[in-house]
Amino acid sequence: MLDHLAFEAPKPSRISGAKEDWELVIGMEVHAQVSSKAKLFSGASTQFGAEPNANVAFVDAAMPGMLPVINEFCVEQAVRTGLGLKADINLFSAFDRKNYFYPDQPSGYQISQLYHPIVGEGEIIVDMAPGVARRVRIERIHLEQDAGKSIHDMDPNMSFVDLNRAGVALMEIVSRPDIRGPEEAAAYVTKLRQILRYLGTCDGNMQNGNLRADVNVSVCRPGQYEKYVETQDFSHLGTRCEIKNMNSMRFIQAAIDFEARRQIAILEDGGEVEQETRLYDPDKNETRSMRSKEEAHDYRYFPCPDLLPLEIEQAWVDDIAAALPELPDEKKARFVKDFGLSEYDAGVLTADWVNADYFEKVAEGRDGKMAANWVINELFGRLKKDDRDITESPVSPEQLGAIVGLIQKGDISGKIAKDLFEIVYTEGGDPAQIVEDRGMKQVTDTGAIEAAVDEVIAANPAQVEKAQQNPKLAGWFVGQVMKATGGKANPKAVNEIVSAKLGL
Repeated sequence: MLDHLAFEAPKPSRISGAKEDWELVIGMEVHAQVSSKAKLFSGASTQFGAEPNANVAFVDAAMPGMLPVINEFCVEQAVRTGLGLKADINLFSAFDRKNYFYPDQPSGYQISQLYHPIVGEGEIIVDMAPGVARRVRIERIHLEQDAGKSIHDMDPNMSFVDLNRAGVALMEIVSRPDIRGPEEAAAYVTKLRQILRYLGTCDGNMQNGNLRADVNVSVCRPGQYEKYVETQDFSHLGTRCEIKNMNSMRFIQAAIDFEARRQIAILEDGGEVEQETRLYDPDKNETRSMRSKEEAHDYRYFPCPDLLPLEIEQAWVDDIAAALPELPDEKKARFVKDFGLSEYDAGVLTADWVNADYFEKVAEGRDGKMAANWVINELFGRLKKDDRDITESPVSPEQLGAIVGLIQKGDISGKIAKDLFEIVYTEGGDPAQIVEDRGMKQVTDTGAIEAAVDEVIAANPAQVEKAQQNPKLAGWFVGQVMKATGGKANPKAVNEIVSAKLGL
């Protein structure tokens, strides 16, 4: 399905302004909130925007004697995600306790999966340019519970804790350090978000924190990355720093760029980069130290005594695989093949499954290229101007499809179609009926068109002489005829009759 793509080898991102040559190496840990109405180990709601501490079960609050009960649907969503990323599904997985003490983690530990994750190695194809892609390897996906939220700006002397998010199911999607630049990092998260939305396993809402990325950044000398690939020895890649909780593609790029320059400045001054966790401040466009970077042993992982290992059957996995939707790469390839679209147009239309579904309804039984042009240029352009998305479109796919159909049948011209689109967008209604009621139907009667051409030619003898000397000027007559007919004349017929009358 991906035969139309050319895969690029990883390209080093050399940092301008540095005294020497350095290469950038990036790995990502993306936390995706599972689309589920209930939490991972309780029946509490996951509704966003509820009153503080309204969505908290006893187990989420770590009340004594409360035991977690696994949410089967969250497990299914993790398996579906793994299948969508062409990853290995582990029929045996287990939960561990990750111990750390924050006010918004009332149990003093997080239930996660360190040693036996539910999903193993997979990959994501990252689109870098039309027809050109990069392959980023996925190391693992594991399920874990989210923490609550500490609030520090409601009182000058106290902090508050909201446990609504505590226990919400997260998928941590860990990549290999295959990403080589800021733009590629943003493209990777964009593609991952797109796939998750197609699968329905995460809504990808970064503003609400439902998708956030921890970005591991390191710099190394040219050639060291190739040594890592050959030996799988991470020491070749330099000391990494982790930038936590990035929730914007633009900020991801800016943070990586700043952090790379910061590390290079330290190394070129003879210092050493300390492994640590950092935060990005978008107002100052800088990263700052948050804490020293913990390793697995710092969290004192051990198997969760309250949960049995998770054993799933291959037949269940096969049933989930059989029900997977068509994913972005396959859909894009089909749009190119079946509708004759360019790589770019197909990419725009498949960027979100809602857009793709809208387009297919418009194009059903009609010219695909024309349908794509109207969806991308006219509809998307107008929605962007009005700060709306496709779900808020006043024009349904059936209405837009009807407009495209009227153009194809020759009932209306492209110019009339734009007027018709504006009417439907602002007033609604059936396009065919509007054309009939308002007399917008295109004039195809060659006799009427010929009479209009004769009138324009008779009234402009000097222009006739110029056009016969320079055929390019015939367009002037076409414009005058279209003006005289209120834009209703068939443009193709007008061009042909004008050319014949002028002897061109």
